[in-house]
Amino acid sequence: MKQSFFKILAKINKAVLPSYTKQRLDLSKASKLQMAIFGWKVYVTKNALG
Repeated sequence: MKQSFFKILAKINKAVLPSYTKQRLDLSKASKLQMAIFGWKVYVTKNALG
């Protein structure tokens, strides 16, 4: 059940949040908000896969 929740959340994230890899954002120059969004997406993806 936890994994299916994160899969749904990952689909919502993909639709709503920006993709920094497609924008070729340099993470060393990213703002705090951009880093927080990136970290959130990594957390959700990790839990959706595992």
